Amino acid sequence: MKLNRSMIPDLSVLQAFECAARHGNFTLAGAELNLTQSAVSRQIRALEDQLGVSLFERIRQRVVLSPAGQALLPEVIQVLGQTEEMVLRAMAAADGKKALSVATLPTFGARWLMRRLPAFLERHPGTVVNVASRSEPFDFAVDRFDVAIHYGQPNWARGNCTYLCSETILPVASPALMTRWPAQAPSDFVGAPLLHLATRPKLWSEWLEMDGQQGVNAFHGSRFDQFNMIIEAAVAGMGFALLPRYLIEEELQSGKLSIVIARTMTTDQNYYVVLPEGKGLNPTASAFQTWLIEQVLPGEAAKVGA
Repeated sequence: MKLNRSMIPDLSVLQAFECAARHGNFTLAGAELNLTQSAVSRQIRALEDQLGVSLFERIRQRVVLSPAGQALLPEVIQVLGQTEEMVLRAMAAADGKKALSVATLPTFGARWLMRRLPAFLERHPGTVVNVASRSEPFDFAVDRFDVAIHYGQPNWARGNCTYLCSETILPVASPALMTRWPAQAPSDFVGAPLLHLATRPKLWSEWLEMDGQQGVNAFHGSRFDQFNMIIEAAVAGMGFALLPRYLIEEELQSGKLSIVIARTMTTDQNYYVVLPEGKGLNPTASAFQTWLIEQVLPGEAAKVGA
């Protein structure tokens, strides 16, 4: 059942509620919104009357959210965020440009996508892109992206996953560390300073097991929760790192990092391009998906994997 529009609060009222909740003070909320304290108070009272609940409690010189207000606030923040995003998208396309919103894994976006994105825009003039970092699957109905880049299994609620590429990792280190700790075979990494990705702690153990190094303690060393930090740590000489080649193209070209042993391992998860299901076909998103896949076709695969 759809609500009568007269029952839907105005955005200005929701803004007053969010601002008052953030400041815990109607006067400060009014100053931010260029309203008087009494105007903010009236808007809050109107919202309370409309909803039939009390949203704030007065404690000393502050106003504190009631349980009903605490429950409402996250949804109001979401509505205001979606409205702001809608306005910005409309403004970006106001001159006839096509807007494309892309959600990408942080390191993938910064180190692989960004350096290739100008080629897509050159192929599709009149397109503007909005790129944001997302590490986990999200609801396309809430976060209104046109396309997402996902690492893992091809599972995404209300999203259609298309295979992009597999991931191949190999051991790298700074030239200085390789001088101090020369390694010519996988067994030489036993006892070496190793760098680990906290979300994938078994990489070194699995890589060593490929060479028959069973039962080796491969979990010692420093841990980081982002590939970006591991890359910087490896450049600084803190240890040996197992990294996908596509993330360290610049470091390999500049000599900041070197491949220690050309022994690669393909991980058990892949990269996917995800388009929201149940929406009308977005030609720009479809073109972006096609372009992404072209980047890792045979002949380009070496730039992504081995």
